[in-house]
Amino acid sequence: MQQTQNLSMQQVLAPQLQQSLVILQAPMLELRNIVQQELQTNPVLEEENPEAPSAEEQAQQNDDFKEEFDQLAKLDEEWREYMAQNSGYNSRSDDDEERRQFFFDSIANQETLQQHLIGQINGAELSPTDRRLAELIIGNIDDNGFLQTSPEEMNANTGVAVSDLKRILEVIQSFHPAGVGALDLRDCLLLQLRKLGKEAGLEYQIISKHLDELGKRRFPEIARRLGVTVDQVQQAAYSIATLDPKPGAIFAPDPNNYVLPDVSVEKIGNKYMVMLNGEQIPHLRISNTYKDLMAQNGSGGDVKDYIREKIRSGKFLIKSIHQRQQTISNIANQIVSRQEEFLDNGTAYLRPMTMVQIAEAVGVHETTVSRAISGKYISTPQGVFEMRYFFTPGYQTANGESMSNTSVKDAILDLIKGETATNPLSDKDIVSILSERGIPIARRTVAKYRNELSILPSNMRKQY
Repeated sequence: MQQTQNLSMQQVLAPQLQQSLVILQAPMLELRNIVQQELQTNPVLEEENPEAPSAEEQAQQNDDFKEEFDQLAKLDEEWREYMAQNSGYNSRSDDDEERRQFFFDSIANQETLQQHLIGQINGAELSPTDRRLAELIIGNIDDNGFLQTSPEEMNANTGVAVSDLKRILEVIQSFHPAGVGALDLRDCLLLQLRKLGKEAGLEYQIISKHLDELGKRRFPEIARRLGVTVDQVQQAAYSIATLDPKPGAIFAPDPNNYVLPDVSVEKIGNKYMVMLNGEQIPHLRISNTYKDLMAQNGSGGDVKDYIREKIRSGKFLIKSIHQRQQTISNIANQIVSRQEEFLDNGTAYLRPMTMVQIAEAVGVHETTVSRAISGKYISTPQGVFEMRYFFTPGYQTANGESMSNTSVKDAILDLIKGETATNPLSDKDIVSILSERGIPIARRTVAKYRNELSILPSNMRKQY
């Protein structure tokens, strides 16, 4: 009997536990849309003026739901593994998808590359037949501006003459942006040089015959083959670097178009203060109308059951949001207390910090910290950072100080910025310099960090 009762409780509370984890993980803008959706679907919820509740109201709200939330806390360990495999972001319900679609539908539409090219067809004075061919070709151009299907392949699929397809393709390749409609990188760069009137230039020869060597920065070999000086090849390489290898990418939507920090940090006097940015989240309460309806004797049992369930659901949502905000606040305060040197002086002073350390300090599980910081941003005197940025392992320096991986990367970047262009630092050189500074690091680790910083090896950074 006891086992049956426990199973029943898990089945009832599981969806609410999932909802609380979704709310915990949701970034600010997505949470706002989740709340707006709940306001539309739950009639007992209403938005109140964003004024802080009185102490009495807050105590009543906490007492009403404390028992049920305690039960959820006991189930957290049992559900952790399940939720790791089936989080709200990996397995979305229809309601979740509807909320996400509502959010994305609210974003202003941006012209795509294909729309931009179709708009230029009108000025090309094409016949109806040629216009259809142009639309066919444009439909096979990817978001970077490259033609994914050759005229020969389109001929095999449609029966349209290759000569006609190539003729219309030349028209499209004259469109903006320069380089659009190319079959590969070489073709793309040559199209751009033709538009610039540089068909007779050294850049055109290098791209036509020695693109692979250029990518490996084998300037002396290119110079020998073309009968020019290494300096001329170097200057031509600088010019080629100004061309766009992905001309269509300018029409791609910016994934980081707008970031709304969940937390702001400001220095007031000699102390850093943490403030939650909750203005974007509607403040909810249970409507008094439905509370009164529950108190009336004339209401039917089914009506009361329905209202009772909606009130219960609404209270849980309000409590989950409160719990989310409190958890984020606790984590942010721990970050600030451990990273004051970073807040004062910048990235070089970022200290190593792990989620386990913060979880122990806050009194939650490590997975809760991971969910709470997912997609969240914090505004600091040093700029806006993703909260995950502050969680990094580190090194123990020779004098016993801790140094984060990010600080080591910055040290490597500074060394490379200050190197001599004609004699760049090798990974071995960087290891030696950092060791002299008391930072023990392996050569393969330097290579790994250099790759993560998108910095070429020394032989490819060398200038002649």
